[in-house]
Amino acid sequence: MMQSSPFNTRRAIIWLGRLVLGGIFIYAGFSKLLMPNNHLWPMFVLKFSISMNISSFAQQVESYKMISHEASQVVAQTLPFVEIVLGLLLLIGWRLRIWATAITAIMAGFLAVVTRAYLLHMDINCGCFGTPEKLTGMTVVRDGAFTVLALLMTVFAFIEARKPHPWSTPEKA
Repeated sequence: MMQSSPFNTRRAIIWLGRLVLGGIFIYAGFSKLLMPNNHLWPMFVLKFSISMNISSFAQQVESYKMISHEASQVVAQTLPFVEIVLGLLLLIGWRLRIWATAITAIMAGFLAVVTRAYLLHMDINCGCFGTPEKLTGMTVVRDGAFTVLALLMTVFAFIEARKPHPWSTPEKA
């Protein structure tokens, strides 16, 4: 039995996807919770309030005009924590196929929502990270690149799971 190389292109893309997307998801989750609100800058004490940051993020979610006010509150209160947990699980690599699939689905959803808003010429903030960022064509390109990376990582994780581990001992006949 021919043993596979411990490092190949598929594994490199899996590692790159885990590091990049895991780091971005962790950063995005923490930034939505902890980055100061820019439109509350005169009230310095409220700048670092997590509840105010979640409220600000809920307004950004609602500005996409896809879900109700109540649903945007639920998304704003859960998405940052989901992003942090998924990012950590992706970095750890435990049950990689499950978490890579979840991140790919979330990235595809983000891409669809951002593309819709961009094509409708909505003048809104992206809501991707804690600080306000205008929705531009580069936002769509960035989300598209991350979605492609997530999709490649997921597909390659499923392919690699079917092969024997490169450092395992070969079976004797």
